[in-house]
Amino acid sequence: MPADLVITNGRVWTGDPDHPTAEAVALVDGRIRAVGTEAVARGAVSRDAAIVDADGRSVLPGLIDAHNHLLATAESLASVDARFPHVTSRADLSRVVGERAELTPPGRWVRAFGLDWSKFANGQPPTRRDLDEATLGHPVVVYHVSGHHALVNTPALRERAIDDAVQDPPGGRFVRDETGRLTGLCLDAATDRVLPVAVEIGCHGPNFHTILPGDDLVALLAEAGWAYLAAGLTTVCDPQVTRRELGVYREARRAGVQRLRTVLMPLSNHLDDLTNLGLAGPFGDDWLRIGAMKLYADGTLIGGTAWFSEPYGPHREFTGSTYWAPDQLGDLVGRAHAHGWQVGIHTQGDRAMAMTIDAIEAALRANPRRDTRHRIEHCGYPTPAQVGRMADLGIVPVTQPSFLVDSGDDFLTQLGERAHQLQPLRDELDAGIRPVLSSDSYVATLRPLATIGAAMRRRTRTGQPIGDQHRLTLDEALRAHTVDAAVALGMEDRIGALRPGLLADVTIVDGDLAAAAPEETGDLGIWMTVLAGDVAWSADGGHGSVVAPPA
Repeated sequence: MPADLVITNGRVWTGDPDHPTAEAVALVDGRIRAVGTEAVARGAVSRDAAIVDADGRSVLPGLIDAHNHLLATAESLASVDARFPHVTSRADLSRVVGERAELTPPGRWVRAFGLDWSKFANGQPPTRRDLDEATLGHPVVVYHVSGHHALVNTPALRERAIDDAVQDPPGGRFVRDETGRLTGLCLDAATDRVLPVAVEIGCHGPNFHTILPGDDLVALLAEAGWAYLAAGLTTVCDPQVTRRELGVYREARRAGVQRLRTVLMPLSNHLDDLTNLGLAGPFGDDWLRIGAMKLYADGTLIGGTAWFSEPYGPHREFTGSTYWAPDQLGDLVGRAHAHGWQVGIHTQGDRAMAMTIDAIEAALRANPRRDTRHRIEHCGYPTPAQVGRMADLGIVPVTQPSFLVDSGDDFLTQLGERAHQLQPLRDELDAGIRPVLSSDSYVATLRPLATIGAAMRRRTRTGQPIGDQHRLTLDEALRAHTVDAAVALGMEDRIGALRPGLLADVTIVDGDLAAAAPEETGDLGIWMTVLAGDVAWSADGGHGSVVAPPA
């Protein structure tokens, strides 16, 4: 059991509207015992309690990321970095892949994450020839920054017995050149065919569930946990989990290396398996639990597969695509809802938004249920009328403002003036909705302070405004990354605020957020992360020893 701990002399933001600020917090037996003045906090603990002097720093509820691909991020941290600005051209891509291939035994896969060719000088995607120049002795896969597309080389296609005669699968496409030859670029559900996957998911989503030894994945997860704690995160929701990921998370806990509270969203390919067993989320404990069921409506804006009612793109060449026909999505959502699941549906374009909202509305009409908190993941471009429908149905938008920094300039090119209505957080708040901030890491930075800063600034990487009217205040942004994130996870009675009785998860920022300008917020570091009443990470002492207890 953790020792008593008092955090004093802080700028405490509680997330509790009845007592929004304080100067001290007392933690006892893994829970918050008291919040208020230093005298109140000290009076709530034993004489030998540890004292942490926050020295005027911001003290927050443990930060929550409600949409973060934790295991995929762990894999990306150990793979080739293809992100901008590390890779700015096709030549750069060939170089970094070739460097890793030289260190990799022949025949083993080389993997890279984060490719964004829209940042290249000509904006043209690379092809398998660029990867072939790097190595013909290894199959190679490079994941697009969106997570929805993958580029592979010729040995990878041969290993999977895919040639130019391959047919496009439902919900995906193999990109071809003007002669009909495969370029190596695979969109959305086509990734399921081209990779050595651990779990085939068909058109239920993009497939990054590749085969890697389980012990390797557990080790990667354990190491990545430190980066998350150093970012101030105490709870993460992994929004696409198959039996592969579930097994890794369970083994990490058994091995004593699960460093964060983790909520798992099983992918809809497992819907029938789970419901036939009579299971529906939420179930589990405060450390590892099953949450909502994950589904996909459309693709991504940056990849041209988000489904819009009006064409978009530099030459207005895209309208997007879907993983499912409207009646198919409606059937999946209806069955999940009927069996008691909360659903989280990846939806970007306004046309896909209509399909998603229709599916949720039909499910609620067929099987009325209160407080379902069905989620729309990303919720990229809902129209004002659709925002109103979301409010009426109690839908929770789970958004990623860092996209507006990383890809905002591309969004302005793709959508023109429509880009200013992406992630319309102010409209949602005005409608009575409680939007959630998250990262979608590995797609964007896992640092919540960067996400909070992006929501407050609404500026692209080059400083262009993108939807100024939807900027959040600091208080609104903090709430969306703590209190409202906990609500989306159905855990507001455990985490998300500094209130007596809740779990003792605390994040201390290395500075005073209220005194920082919005453009400075994302650059602030974390001074200490407290999980279950113990110091899990500190800037002074580094790693702590907090892990999930045995199940």
